[in-house]
Amino acid sequence: MDSLAPHTEVRVAVAQCFRTLSTSTEPEEIISSLQTLHSFLDEGPESRSTPDQRAEFSRAHFTRTLQFLLSNIQADWLLGLSAAQRTDLWDGLFLRGPPEQALLVLMEGISELKASTSLDLLISITERFLLSGRLAALLWSSCLQTAPSDSPQLRETLLARIVALPDLTANRLHLKNKPCFCPQQYFTLLASEMLTALERTCQALKDGTDCSLIFVAQTLGKVCVQGHSGPVFAVMAPRLSVCTRSDMVWQRVCWKLLQNVPQRWMESVLTGLVQAVRGPDAFGRIVGNLVLTNKKAQYVVTHKLLLLQYKYETQVLRTVLGYLAADRERRPLLLQVLRALSQAWANPSAVRHTPLEQQLYVSKALLLSVNLLRDAELQELRSELLQCMLGGMQSHLDSSVVRIRHMGMVVGECLSARMDLNNTKLKFEYDQDEETLELLSLMTPISGEEPEEEPENGVTSPQETSGKTTQNASCQNKSQSDPGSDLDSDDEFSPYDMSADQEMTKESPRYLRDCLETLISSEDSVRVELSLRVAEALVRKNVFAAREISVQLTKVLLHTEDKYSIRGFLSLRQTTMVALAVTDCIPVTQYLTTEFYSMNYGLRQRLDILEVLALAAQELSKPISEERSPSVGVSSCTDLTPYPGDNPVHWRQVVERRIQSKTKRLTQGATQPPAKATPNRYAPVAGHFFFPLLSNYDKPQVTFDLLGGDHLVLGRLIHTLGLFMHLAVNAPVAAQMGRALLDFVWAVRYHADQMVRRGVLFAVCSVFLSMPSQNLLVDLNEQLFETRTWLADVAEGDPDEDCRNLAIQSLVLLDKSLKKQLQDQQALGMET
Repeated sequence: MDSLAPHTEVRVAVAQCFRTLSTSTEPEEIISSLQTLHSFLDEGPESRSTPDQRAEFSRAHFTRTLQFLLSNIQADWLLGLSAAQRTDLWDGLFLRGPPEQALLVLMEGISELKASTSLDLLISITERFLLSGRLAALLWSSCLQTAPSDSPQLRETLLARIVALPDLTANRLHLKNKPCFCPQQYFTLLASEMLTALERTCQALKDGTDCSLIFVAQTLGKVCVQGHSGPVFAVMAPRLSVCTRSDMVWQRVCWKLLQNVPQRWMESVLTGLVQAVRGPDAFGRIVGNLVLTNKKAQYVVTHKLLLLQYKYETQVLRTVLGYLAADRERRPLLLQVLRALSQAWANPSAVRHTPLEQQLYVSKALLLSVNLLRDAELQELRSELLQCMLGGMQSHLDSSVVRIRHMGMVVGECLSARMDLNNTKLKFEYDQDEETLELLSLMTPISGEEPEEEPENGVTSPQETSGKTTQNASCQNKSQSDPGSDLDSDDEFSPYDMSADQEMTKESPRYLRDCLETLISSEDSVRVELSLRVAEALVRKNVFAAREISVQLTKVLLHTEDKYSIRGFLSLRQTTMVALAVTDCIPVTQYLTTEFYSMNYGLRQRLDILEVLALAAQELSKPISEERSPSVGVSSCTDLTPYPGDNPVHWRQVVERRIQSKTKRLTQGATQPPAKATPNRYAPVAGHFFFPLLSNYDKPQVTFDLLGGDHLVLGRLIHTLGLFMHLAVNAPVAAQMGRALLDFVWAVRYHADQMVRRGVLFAVCSVFLSMPSQNLLVDLNEQLFETRTWLADVAEGDPDEDCRNLAIQSLVLLDKSLKKQLQDQQALGMET
């Protein structure tokens, strides 16, 4: 019975205090009861309670006491206390004792109370709780418990309250939230408190005291999995990196901390840490050999960070791969990673179906891995890397995307240089841009830690510049004063009289037929160049003469090659062919559309045909200006007709402009005078541009297979047809063109090449923009539901970002057209 005496005394004393606070109105009795409750929390030499009584109060009565205080937060005796008494006696009970119990009670009270002075009081106490280091005390108290003393449910509740504190306060306070409760500041504070707990743990271990990091690790994991790893590791990573550099106890504490992180939260912790550390050395000191003992950590580091996710910076790849290469026991994982990366990079299906950003990410990881190999390891993997290089380069060079081709060229060059195949290195010709330069720079090794910023070198001071200038001037004067310098002078030779000479010049052709004859038969490069430079102006100046030889001149220009390296040859040839197609539209268009499917043409010529037709259609669809200079209109049209892969942003802007043109806006004030109406020259001939290109697409030729390997031409063909559809808005043939275009692109909507899929989506956008809304419901009624379902699938799951954006735009256009048609039908029904 003696052992129960302290428990009984505490229970009786607490009950007496509760009765007094509930019934008494005397201030002295109120203050005495609160002081009695405080006595069970005093640990100094002057404390009136024994250690057993204090332990019993903290175990069984502290939470009840705080809950009793909250239930009497509106009591008269509390309002009768002075500010100093309330801060010391009432608030102090929440700021002393077991911090985990105080935090749970405070969070429960904040969740239940409405906006009032009572809520303001709890918010003030919670703010003092955070700023007085009680979170560090909470974490440290859990470290001293080598075995969990509470239930798993209570621990989960406590974790949830710690992590969700900013959300709970924001939901209750709204715009009146305190700064320390904002996520950025709160989680920065929490990170500092976790560091404090870890520092105390290190000191306790040095003093021979056992500690447990389970709760701290769970807190870290819970914070990271809810998306707050950035501010937490921004504080913790630099400190851990410094402390682990020379202190083995700190290293053991960090390793144990990460080992105790629950498996379900391991990925969030590692991804946050690897982005915050400065290099692989720091990451290795903090993590240790966790990838060898923890399967989830190994999967995240060796697979997920390198092959599945691609949102991280290049520094993350350097850190991960450098960490694997830094230790002898971890190097087998580096070879395993290299094999997986080489297979992923060389996979033709991955090149076609994965986003370009992910392919670039894998390419960076592959180059970094190869650069970390030792010579013996390189010889071991030589055959695998050679197979990867050859197969991967073939897959990349076959792509219709320029960036993917450049990627394959750069990686091929770097791999061949690293393997040193018979002292031969691959070398490709490509335009170096920021992306290719970054890939090339990955083959340059760097130190494990991020280097410090160094002052710029190579800047010459003004004094040095002045000195060099003076020295050069003196040398020059010396050479001029040297008598030997006049030996080679040419002053004694008299100049030759050339006053009667005449410059030999050739006149430009003045007739279009002369240009034709020159291009057919002349071998004089100057005459050929002059003919090309004046051909467009002559076509536009003399329409009748141009129509006589339009088809013949178009044929000659289509087959003309740049034998003399004429400056601007392609542009000169293209603008002349566009002028011929505009001047004599139907015959030239019929010839070009027929030749597009003819044999014995290269892909470049077929692409030239599509470009000329697109530029001519755009020029015909524009009003005729009174003053026009040759090639100005065509060059301006060129900026409006990009093909998929060249600049997809432009043709999204075309769609956006078309949407804006259909949007009604109410404005006030002066308006511009209406534009003068002019006939649309394209509408009557739109069918001549459009339908012949749909006639033979499914008939493979000897040198041309549109639905097979020539997907580059297929993508540009679909885009050109979509452009013809877009320009045919309000044309009588628009509905017929829209039905035919949808039938054509429907068969290739799931094409493997992303350029083809972009063209299909652009064509669908053009149909929804150009076809009248009533025709969409009448002519395409059966296809609309299936089309909408397909567009929704593309918008959600297509690997290409441009395809997803175009699918979203198509859905918006379709919904607007259907909504407008339904409103028109309802209005018509109300009138009748």
